[in-house]
Amino acid sequence: MVSLAAKWAIPFILFTVTLLAFVRRVNVYEVFVRGAQEGFTTAIKTIPFLVAMFVAISVFRASGAMELFVSIFSPVTNLFGIPAEVIPLGIMRPLSGGGALGITAELIKTYGPDSFIGRLASTLQGSTDTTFFVLTLYFGSVNVVKYRYAVVSGLSADITGFIASVVICNLVFK
Repeated sequence: MVSLAAKWAIPFILFTVTLLAFVRRVNVYEVFVRGAQEGFTTAIKTIPFLVAMFVAISVFRASGAMELFVSIFSPVTNLFGIPAEVIPLGIMRPLSGGGALGITAELIKTYGPDSFIGRLASTLQGSTDTTFFVLTLYFGSVNVVKYRYAVVSGLSADITGFIASVVICNLVFK
């Protein structure tokens, strides 16, 4: 039943939106083209912010700062049941989804998908978000300059997701 609902959900939504637009006498094609044009303009405006974010992430990883950070804090994290191998994922996830996915894939390749580290990495990947990427991309594209509370809120959610992932994985998989 769920498979059938998933199969028809998007066509149903598209049909319903088109039908409602028709009933309200909205020119769907013109509105779609205008929205696509605005989306393209927004995408062009975000390119400088994306480049800046990717350069910063690359410098952070290539400089060895991440490895230094992991080596300093791994004795403390081991006390809390956090393997040192997932610390780079916890650091990278708020910065870059692609970078975090690469770390997750490497952890799964190295330790296996059914290992504790593989399961924890997968749970972390799904429980946290790319806070700085979202702030850089979306806030930068609409020229929001005062976003300090968004940073605190986003990072609080990421830390909560990280802690919850560790606690739940330790309870369920150990």
